[in-house]
Amino acid sequence: MITNKLVNAIRFLSADAVENAASGHPGMPLGMADIAEVLWRDHLRHSPKNPEWFNRDRFILSNGHGSMLLYSLLHLSGYNLSIQDLKDFRKLKSKTPGHPEFGITEGVETTTGPLGQGIANAVGMALAEKILAHKINTNSLKPIDHMTYCFLGDGCLMEGISHEAMSLAGVLKLNKLICFYDSNGISIDGKIDAWYQDDIALRCQSYGWHVIDNVDGHKRNEINSAIEEAKLADKPTMIVCKTSIGYGAGEKQDSEKSHGAALGEEAMTTLRENLNWPYAPFELNKEIYDSWNAVEKGIGLEKEWDDLCQQFLEAEPDKFNLMQRLIKGEMPDYFDASFNEFLNNLSSNSDPLATRKSSQMVLEFLQANLPELIGGSADLSGSNNTHTKNSIDINSNNDGNYIFYGVREFGMNAVMNGIALHGGLIPYSGTFLVFMDYGRNAVRMAALMGIRVIFVFSHDSVALGEDGPTHQPIEHLTTLRSTPNMSTWRPANLVETAVAWKEALSRTDGPTSIILSRQNLDSFVVKELDQLKMGGYFVSKKNDATVNLIATGSEVGLALEAEKLLTTDGINCNVVSVPCLETLLSNKNRYNEIFSPKTTNIVIECGHPNSWYKHTQNVIGIDCFGESGKGKDLMDHFGFTPEKITNKIKQMI
Repeated sequence: MITNKLVNAIRFLSADAVENAASGHPGMPLGMADIAEVLWRDHLRHSPKNPEWFNRDRFILSNGHGSMLLYSLLHLSGYNLSIQDLKDFRKLKSKTPGHPEFGITEGVETTTGPLGQGIANAVGMALAEKILAHKINTNSLKPIDHMTYCFLGDGCLMEGISHEAMSLAGVLKLNKLICFYDSNGISIDGKIDAWYQDDIALRCQSYGWHVIDNVDGHKRNEINSAIEEAKLADKPTMIVCKTSIGYGAGEKQDSEKSHGAALGEEAMTTLRENLNWPYAPFELNKEIYDSWNAVEKGIGLEKEWDDLCQQFLEAEPDKFNLMQRLIKGEMPDYFDASFNEFLNNLSSNSDPLATRKSSQMVLEFLQANLPELIGGSADLSGSNNTHTKNSIDINSNNDGNYIFYGVREFGMNAVMNGIALHGGLIPYSGTFLVFMDYGRNAVRMAALMGIRVIFVFSHDSVALGEDGPTHQPIEHLTTLRSTPNMSTWRPANLVETAVAWKEALSRTDGPTSIILSRQNLDSFVVKELDQLKMGGYFVSKKNDATVNLIATGSEVGLALEAEKLLTTDGINCNVVSVPCLETLLSNKNRYNEIFSPKTTNIVIECGHPNSWYKHTQNVIGIDCFGESGKGKDLMDHFGFTPEKITNKIKQMI
């Protein structure tokens, strides 16, 4: 058994914290401690006193259930994570939640737990580093130059998202991505060979990865040699580490019994005996702390980088200023004025236009002004209209702004999360709204982490037509609006689309979904932009109106047609567009004006009505799946024509 006290300090801090909490996953920290010690003490470039130092190496724990491994490493290295924080593991409002959470614990780069997403985030971070390096660095001065390291386990590789992200990483030759596969042969249900027999080395080789196989994950020299080799590779590297889950825990070693529960008193006693550990729980001597402390080393690394940046400022002032702006996540000084001028020019466009086409027009302007905007689509660039004449396709060795993700919706979304978490870039993606389901958990994770990611979802209703119910979204707007911290915009015309993009770019505390039509929509005049930015506004307003017709997207034009028919019958209506319900809810006065108790408030939306019932019981929507047929025929079939909408409104009032 290994008696290296520096390694075993990780093991016992982790196991004791799990034991103290009577909950957690001790097996992985016990098994990966040797790998972690070599990486963190000999290779990882980071600064515990400045966790957000931009040129730090990124470390991602994809097998996030082993969170105590990361917390122990952060504590030992000198981050702001005390021994009491470790004792508070898994307690309410602690800095050591059950799985690592971005924004709660210093040094945690991403929220992990849903397996496979961590490795996809790591791909995004490595890709962001490569894109920024191409934009900023020169041949002689390289202020953007760091590694991305990722720990992952069997569960991560079983999840299909790992295939999506790792395949893309191979194509893009992300050579600064180094992954460590904890190959222990055990998952929650037991020995995995009964259900999982993939040859990971061959699989990674097929992606175009460099593979270092059969590394003993408990032998320091082998681990160190593998890392040194990986750093020299011209492609991403997978280091396959053979380890023992629950290392040292007697009968619970190499068993699922050490995976997801505290070891218990007997196994903890055996662990201390086997590893010759003389200390009581949560006790370490000064020698161990001194050997682990990375504070001074981190300050030195930062000083080297600051000196390099000073040289860079003197040699490349424009690039230096760009780098500083991107790191801060700020818009260019001129951007608001340029955007307002662009927006004013849009107001004169009265042609019928699909909002996916409107979005493309806005994107064309944005790409010309924002080098940090990095887009892509899951094999639907021409349908989502996310690719413009200002798009430069990213390959393995260029300064571009557009990623062809292939048919990888889940991977795309999680890679985007990694790009946003890295900093310096703003990612957006494109797919059909109905395929949001494929990448749903990564959409949720973006909202949970509060990061600036822009999801473009086109083909937003049954009006897309002949592709039928498999492609026609029904419940998806409700799902997005039910997601905490998600901002969902469904614009009705060109101006609303432009404002949706501007609001998405301005939002720094969470993601935005922009929902776009396939079919052309009639234009109408937006009289008050400030009202639009409040999430809802009156397109048409009468002083004596008794009904508010409230609609989104393609149904705003329908509401305007219904208003004309109702007027001839003596029913005076206001027409309201609500492009973003979340924004409207944050503007209480405007909300109370739109959902006024003095009027009958009727919502018209070609999707599931559940988003609206807490605001009004009068909702015209669709609560069944779609049908195959032409778009116009389907809109008639589901009652979304001016005449049929008018009849439903009359029944409601």
